[in-house]
Amino acid sequence: MVLLTDQTQGTVKLNSVKRLTINTVEIAEDTTAIRSLDWDRDRFDIEFGLQNGTTYNSFLIRGEQIALVDTSHEKFRQLYFDTLTGLINPLEINYLIISHTEPDHSGLVKDLLSKNPEITVVGSKVAIQFLEDLVHQAFKRQIVKNGDRLNLGNGHEIEFVIAPNLHWPDTIFSFDHKTQTLFTCDAFGAHYCSDSTFDDDLAAIEADFHYYYDCLMGPNARSVLSALKRMAELPKIKMVATGHGPLLYHNVEELIGRYRSWSQGQTKAETAVGLFYVGGYGYSDRLVQAIANGITKTGVAVELVDLAAGQELQELRELVGRCAGLVVGMPPTSANPTIQAALSTVLGSAKEKQTIGIFETGGGNDEPTYPLLNQFRALGLNVAFPVIEIRETPTENTYKKCEEAGTDLGQWVSRDRSIKAMKSLGADLDKALGRISGGLYIITAKKGDVSSAMLASWVSQASFKPLGFSIAVAKDRAIESLMQVGDRFVLNVLEEDNYQKLMKHFLKRFAPGADRFEGVKTQPAQNGTPILTEALAYMECEVMSRMDCGDHWAVYSTVYAGRVSNPEALTAVHHRKVGNHY
Repeated sequence: MVLLTDQTQGTVKLNSVKRLTINTVEIAEDTTAIRSLDWDRDRFDIEFGLQNGTTYNSFLIRGEQIALVDTSHEKFRQLYFDTLTGLINPLEINYLIISHTEPDHSGLVKDLLSKNPEITVVGSKVAIQFLEDLVHQAFKRQIVKNGDRLNLGNGHEIEFVIAPNLHWPDTIFSFDHKTQTLFTCDAFGAHYCSDSTFDDDLAAIEADFHYYYDCLMGPNARSVLSALKRMAELPKIKMVATGHGPLLYHNVEELIGRYRSWSQGQTKAETAVGLFYVGGYGYSDRLVQAIANGITKTGVAVELVDLAAGQELQELRELVGRCAGLVVGMPPTSANPTIQAALSTVLGSAKEKQTIGIFETGGGNDEPTYPLLNQFRALGLNVAFPVIEIRETPTENTYKKCEEAGTDLGQWVSRDRSIKAMKSLGADLDKALGRISGGLYIITAKKGDVSSAMLASWVSQASFKPLGFSIAVAKDRAIESLMQVGDRFVLNVLEEDNYQKLMKHFLKRFAPGADRFEGVKTQPAQNGTPILTEALAYMECEVMSRMDCGDHWAVYSTVYAGRVSNPEALTAVHHRKVGNHY
């Protein structure tokens, strides 16, 4: 029986805006969800904007022995442990099951071990290795493989499902045979914060559910299908207890089915890129995710391969053979024979006309990049982007650079498909559509230390009350990740007969991570975004909503400040000849 009543345990305010609350919910027999609600978090990494905050979900299972599945983000430290100790004495917890070691789920592991050093930590081999580097202390551990079981007593027998790359290489799912609940951490989640514990309002969550899949799971589509295959060997799953957002209870089959359908579509994509790295080394995992997000923006599929995972070399050859592009994260110089053999296989299987990109992983002892890059060049591969070098702790600018590098590579390997699409429209219709004209504008945006800009002409006023307008932004534009709901930006209006210089500057192709504003006169807006000094007018704006329009987002924004430098001047107008490409 599922109990749907929330029992709020406490609330803390970071400041007048940010809200952190926590509640507990009895979700199944002997099973309690501890939900850390981060109401106002507006971004996960630079590329992943959040409209509805997020949650970090932890679970307590009480058999004859007691297991805690995951912890929470460190920002909830006091509130989480106040809540946990209200439920149970931490000394009574026998097992801590680590679904994966990303800090938003394992940020309090070290604190828990300090309260109970006798806890046995249960996780995949990779997770235990990661955790050693995270907590820097000895701890009891139990490494589990696919199909292994942990008997807690009273019918609570936990079966483990290995699910690497969803979305970290160390991920496991845990299935409680008594309650038929599958604990999945990131998989099947959503960044959606509400008082509702379950997916009772599907219409409210499905957009966030899909967006979450696109950002985190889409680049790992083959791994999703592998996990679904293993899940199919379990008894009927009544509930999916996710690590983020609502738990799946009312729509389990429907939403698992969507993952299957989306992933099958990804793996059938005409073009794919293989992304090879060593999980847990340096900053490889997040760097890889940023590059993968950039690639998938272009409609190109990504296949992630951890070189340390021991994949069959023949499978590796076949994967390289079907990829249009390859990206390699450099392993440590002391890489073990498994990693060296896998990397040699990738190099030996590469072929002429493929595209290559190489990045350092920042482990402090990376293999040198250029000897490997030169070997790929000698085989006839095209270099998609300059080597990404990591000389210090990566910043948001570093991850943005990785995303842009991935987008450049994706655009390059899909160029033939893009040309084919341009030619597919009838000549008359193409010319007719091209007669829709628009003004000329430059969008500038800034988030933290990351800034970007783009030339735009698909801009139109959309409302009077409030004052609002819409912009069409291509999904593979670098600025797209800075125009999430709640983000602020500036719309700069170009002047008739005085726009060529700015238009030429922002039309050029920028290298990944390049400063779009170098050599351009700017001044800061109220929100810190650059205003182009030579623009005819500017408006400071806030994104209110986004609508998926195929290869573009229609971004609706409101205006809260603005100024015209020359009231007599007119807006520059852009006339096109064709309507199916810029």
